[in-house]
Amino acid sequence: MIDLRALREDPERLRASQRARGEDPAVADRLLELDSSRRSALTRFETLRAEQKSVGKSVSKASPEEREELLARAKGLSVEVKEAEAEAGRLGDELDAVLARVPNLVEEGAPEGGVDDFVVLETVGEPRAFDFTPRDHLELGEMLGAIDMERGAKVSGSRFYFLTGVGAQLELALLNMAMNQAIGAGFTAMIPPVLVKPETMEGTGFLGEHSDEVYHLPADDQYLVGTSEVALAGYHGGEILPADALPHRYVGWSSCFRREAGSYGKDTRGIIRVHQFNKVEMFVYTRPEQAHEEHARLLAWEREMLDKLELPYRVVDIAGGDLGTSAARKYDCEAWVPTQETYRELTSTSNCTEFQARRLNVRYRDEDGKPRFAATLNGTLATTRWIVAILENHQRADGSVVVPEALRPFLGKDVLEPVQAPRSRK
Repeated sequence: MIDLRALREDPERLRASQRARGEDPAVADRLLELDSSRRSALTRFETLRAEQKSVGKSVSKASPEEREELLARAKGLSVEVKEAEAEAGRLGDELDAVLARVPNLVEEGAPEGGVDDFVVLETVGEPRAFDFTPRDHLELGEMLGAIDMERGAKVSGSRFYFLTGVGAQLELALLNMAMNQAIGAGFTAMIPPVLVKPETMEGTGFLGEHSDEVYHLPADDQYLVGTSEVALAGYHGGEILPADALPHRYVGWSSCFRREAGSYGKDTRGIIRVHQFNKVEMFVYTRPEQAHEEHARLLAWEREMLDKLELPYRVVDIAGGDLGTSAARKYDCEAWVPTQETYRELTSTSNCTEFQARRLNVRYRDEDGKPRFAATLNGTLATTRWIVAILENHQRADGSVVVPEALRPFLGKDVLEPVQAPRSRK
C-alpha cells in the first residue's frame, strides 16, 4: 500500500512508477479524486455531527415554543448524519479497494520495460569449456540415484519429484550451508509455518496479479506459501517495534509451493520449474532510510553463497514491468546452466520499502516517540533449483560430480559417484 500523503505531495512519482511497470498512470488521478471526495465527506459528517450535538444540548434549555422546532431540526440532522457517515464509509471503501490494487512505487534508477529489459550489472566467472558433451541435471541426477521424476509424477503428478540418496543429502547440505552463513552474519534462524491466513498473503502482495500462482485451501481459507517471506512478513504484523532493535534479520527454511500457472510447456524436464521445493530465505525489517543499503547487503550475501559454490553467474537489475507487486527494486543472480547455454535465476532480492509494512501494520517507534512504518526486504540464499547448477557445472565425463570445497563439510563427500550406468548417447 502506497502512502497517500506522499501521493498528494508528488503524484507524478506514482505516474512515473506506473509507466515503468507498464501500468495505467491515470490511477494516480483516480486516487487523488477519491481521497479528496472522502476527506470532504468526512468533513461534512463531522460538521453535521457537531451541529447535531449542539442542537441536542439546546433542546433541554429551550422554551416550549423553540423546543418543537429544535426537535424537528434534530430529527433531520440525525438522517443527514447517517447519510454523511455512509457516504464517507463508501468512499473510504472504494479508496481502499483501488489502493490495494496499486503496486509499490518503482525505485528511481530501475530499468524500464518488461521481462526481457533487465540490465546486466556484472558477470562473475567464465562458463566452463567441457572436453566432453555435458549431461543435463536430470540425466546426472538419475545416474547418481539423486532425482526420481518418474515416481514423483506417479505419486503426485507432473512437476513433482523425489530427491533420493545423495540428492536428498545434497539439498540438506546446501540449505544447511546457507543457514550457517546467515546465522554467522547475525540472522535469527526460523522454521515458519507454510500455511497462512488470507490477510497475511494479501498483506505481502501475493494475491494480486499473481494470485493464480498461489495454492488456496478453500475449506480452511488458508494459503500455502510460495516463499517463507510471506510468513516472516506477517511475523510482526500489528506490532510496534523498538527503533533500537532494527534491523531485525530473520532467515527462514521452509517448503514452498507454486502452481506455476501460465508456464505450460516451459522447463518441464527436471527440477527447474516445479510445484514444491525447499528454500532458505532472508527477511529484514529496517528503517526506510536504511533499506537501500540493506538491499545491497542482501545481494552481497547471495553472491557470497554463489562464490562458495564456484558457480559462474551474472547479477541483473530487473525492469519495472517484471517486478512483483510489492517490490520497488529487485536484483537477481543467475547461474550458468551448461546444457541450456544460458543463465537461469537462482537468487532474487527485493526491497519492498514500506509497502508490505503498511498493509500488515508493522511499525517502529522512532526517537521522537512517534510510530512509523518499517521497510521490509527479502533475499534468497539457497533453493532446490541450485542443485541444477551444481550438478551441471561440476560434472565429469563419467557422470560423477565434484562437490564444491565449501560444501564438503556439510555433505561429507568430495565426489558424487554414479550408481547406475549412463544411458547410451547417440
